[in-house]
Amino acid sequence: MMKPALAALLLASAAPLAAAVHTIAPGADAAEKLQEALILAEPGDEVVLEAGHYLLTDGLSLDVDGVTLRGAGPARTILDFTGQQGSGEGLLVTSNNVTLRDFAIENPKGDGIKSKGADNIIYHRIRVTWTNGPSPDNGAYGIYPVESTGILISHSEVSGASDAGIYVGQSSRITVRNSIASDNVAGIEIENSRDALVTDNFATRNTGGILVFDLPSLPVMGGGNVVVVNNLVTGNTTPNFAPPGNIVGNVPRGTGIMVMANENVWVDGNIVRDNPTAPFMVIAYSQSFDDPRYNPYPRNVVIGENVVDSGAADPALPGAEMLLAAFGGALPPILWDGLSQDGAAPALAVASDIPGWTLNLARQGQSLGEAQPGPLKAPSEGVKWDVSAVGAPPELEARLK
Repeated sequence: MMKPALAALLLASAAPLAAAVHTIAPGADAAEKLQEALILAEPGDEVVLEAGHYLLTDGLSLDVDGVTLRGAGPARTILDFTGQQGSGEGLLVTSNNVTLRDFAIENPKGDGIKSKGADNIIYHRIRVTWTNGPSPDNGAYGIYPVESTGILISHSEVSGASDAGIYVGQSSRITVRNSIASDNVAGIEIENSRDALVTDNFATRNTGGILVFDLPSLPVMGGGNVVVVNNLVTGNTTPNFAPPGNIVGNVPRGTGIMVMANENVWVDGNIVRDNPTAPFMVIAYSQSFDDPRYNPYPRNVVIGENVVDSGAADPALPGAEMLLAAFGGALPPILWDGLSQDGAAPALAVASDIPGWTLNLARQGQSLGEAQPGPLKAPSEGVKWDVSAVGAPPELEARLK
């Protein structure tokens, strides 16, 4: 028979070790200690950043599952990359079940925080800021999860990104909520992604407030099932400052909510004001492409009961003066380019009394110079989405409690 003392020892050795807490304080060696902690952490560990200003000259990386990186709050724990030597992101995450919370990243040379192939990731109370304001020299993306399943972005803030402040690409099961995007080219962008909920956010002083795009020739194709509800999208009047060649460089200054080449998008309950080109824009992809998987047309986009002003009084569109004269001084709130896929579901339904106008384009890739503007006559029927069917998995919410 095994002796009690030996049995207790064997049981103790078989039990999992308690999660460790690695605490980092500001100081001359803080950057080295922080990266070391991110490398040596075990699943379940916490890396805790004390309040203070951390000066970093190199980007950070995390490739361990189940780690939490926690600060003392986005106004108190600041990772400052102003002196960064390389051009990469401030923080790169490539592991699953990671929680990032309660800290700020300032002035990274590239993206703020990028997570790639990182499933079930949380960004909570994260701030990414380029302190010099809008500039094409700023990094492209602030919060940047891509190629992931299970993403929760909450109570975060991004400003100054030369592409998109909060960008989710080629992913599924996404929630972006209670966050602020300001002074970016695109405030919030959902691209080539499915089952996304964008709710209770504030998008202001961007070139475009909220964008739902689908683009060709990417590893993950076929974006759709996107719900954009209960957001405040106002005053997006910043001139476009994207570097040349960037797709969002085509977004007109003054765009509120824009849907391009996506399917099953429900836009409802938003407050959309002071967006002088188009409070709502629904369009096909306008450039040439050679990807046989790609559908360039919007399908089943529903504009529901939103609170919107009378329309666009200062559109950044060719022939703006003639357009304004034709529509009595202000363009109606909804702009559709007139394009839809032959034999497919209607491109656009307007389940409300919000007026619109159409460019009446006849084919994909047609120039705006060939437009024949006129009043929009869209069907009123449309599917009202069950919000419970989209968004991040419930277990991500539980991790914040």
